Amino acid sequence: MALRVTPGMMNMQMMRNINTNLVRMDGNMNVLSTGMKLNKPSDDPVGITYSLRYRSELSFNDQYQKNADTALSWLEYTDTVISQINDISKRANQLLVQSVNGTNPPEASIAISTELEQIYDQLVSLGNSKFNDKFIFNGQLTDQAPYDVTLASTQGTDAFGITYKFTEGASIDVNVSGQDVYGLPTDPDNLFGVMQRIQTALSIDDKAAAQAELENMSTRLTKINEARSQIGAKTNRVSLISNRLVDLEMNLTAMQSKVEDADYAETIMKLKQDESVYQASLATSAKIMQISLLDYLR
Repeated sequence: MALRVTPGMMNMQMMRNINTNLVRMDGNMNVLSTGMKLNKPSDDPVGITYSLRYRSELSFNDQYQKNADTALSWLEYTDTVISQINDISKRANQLLVQSVNGTNPPEASIAISTELEQIYDQLVSLGNSKFNDKFIFNGQLTDQAPYDVTLASTQGTDAFGITYKFTEGASIDVNVSGQDVYGLPTDPDNLFGVMQRIQTALSIDDKAAAQAELENMSTRLTKINEARSQIGAKTNRVSLISNRLVDLEMNLTAMQSKVEDADYAETIMKLKQDESVYQASLATSAKIMQISLLDYLR
């Protein structure tokens, strides 16, 4: 049985077709105006899944990069402080070697003792160095000064690390404790203890007692350099991680762009095609919809 097509059915179909063409054209105009081909989930359900995943990974990566930047700043500052500790400790060692020279008069020993006292105070000050208002040599007790100028040789420091996370499988303790640099209170080469004993010996011109500290000073200088080497190794590792995070960000951003960003040339071409189709559908509809019952009664 033949299907009867009425003018009303034709008009409804034409209106649906015109609306479909208009919606398609509006979609491409929206893509051009936003620069995004994903403006709502229905635009590409699979693409939205990838887009959300890339956004999440970029967010984590951004936090890891901030961690790396903070860790590098901490490490570089610590390296600077340990370098200063090393320099003035070398100066103290030079004075010690000079003081045990048998040709020095007692006045020279007293003068050296006075200078060593100033070096001692400076070593305590460096031991209480702060970065971003946090003491760098007291482990996780960053709000407490590790050393007192009168008790430094008897004080230990917190040995727990300050850990920064850079990826799911990479975390690094960025600090060294004060006892790694200055020594434990029980260590014979505890820098503060050595300095105090040398001062006491030279203040009474006891060259033999001062000479007995040469070995302790030498071993402590070696350990200071080891602590600095440890910081250097950590700095290099964090720098490599930071570079890798930058590369990862570029890759994730590129993949996100492929999923989300519009291809302007392609979109403009589609929009022109949609405009042509829309105009044609309007023109065709205008001719057909002019026909009325009077046209059939002629």
